[in-house]
Amino acid sequence: MQDRARAICGGDAWMRIIVGLGNPGREYALTPHNLGFLVIDCLAERFGIRVTRPEAQSYVGLGQIAGQDVALAKPQTFMNASGHAVADLIERYEADPVEAIVVSDDVALPWGAIRIRERGSAGGHNGLKSVIGSLGTDEFLRVRLGVGPQFTPNDLADYVLAPMGKDVREVAAEMVAKAADAIEMILTEGAGAAMSRFNRREKQAGEEEDEASS
Repeated sequence: MQDRARAICGGDAWMRIIVGLGNPGREYALTPHNLGFLVIDCLAERFGIRVTRPEAQSYVGLGQIAGQDVALAKPQTFMNASGHAVADLIERYEADPVEAIVVSDDVALPWGAIRIRERGSAGGHNGLKSVIGSLGTDEFLRVRLGVGPQFTPNDLADYVLAPMGKDVREVAAEMVAKAADAIEMILTEGAGAAMSRFNRREKQAGEEEDEASS
C-alpha cells in the first residue's frame, strides 16, 4: 500500500487492517460484546500472528493471511471509543478506510448468524458508531456476529457485557471460527464472494435454507 506499510511488512502487497471490537480486561473476555476480540484471537492462532504489539491505542499483530499483509488489532479504548483506535491504526499504516475490516457483535442477528456488509449505518452499535464518527465515513467493510437474545432483556447493555452461558459458548465458538473463515475468503476471493457464502439466514425448524443475500 503506502510506503510505511510496505516498510513494515515488505513487498508491494496491500495491507489490510482487521480490527475486532471489544472491551479490554479479563472480566469482559467471554462476553457477547467481545466476539470481535475472539475472532482476532482465532485468526492469530491460525496464522501464527502474535497480537501483542502496543500501538495506536491497540494491541496489534503483523503478519500474512492468504498471502496478504495484515495488521490484526484489538483496540484498548473500550467499546464506545473504538473509533479513536481505528482512526489511529488507519493513520499509522497509511491505509484507506475502505480497506479496513471491522468485526463486531450484533444483537439484531440471532446466535450463529454472520452478516458481511461493505458499508452502512451503525445499527445502534456504539462501537461501530464510534468508528464511523472517527473515520468520517461508513465506507468500510464490517463482519457482524449475531448475539440476539431469545427474550428481550431488561437491560441490553447488561446482556452484552455479561459472561456467555454454557448454552451459547459452543455456538459462539463455531460462529467465531466461521467469521474467521469469512475474513479469509474476503482476502482471497473478495467481499462479494464472502457475502454470497456467509450471509445466510439461520434456518428455523422445518424451513429450507434461504438464498444468500448481499
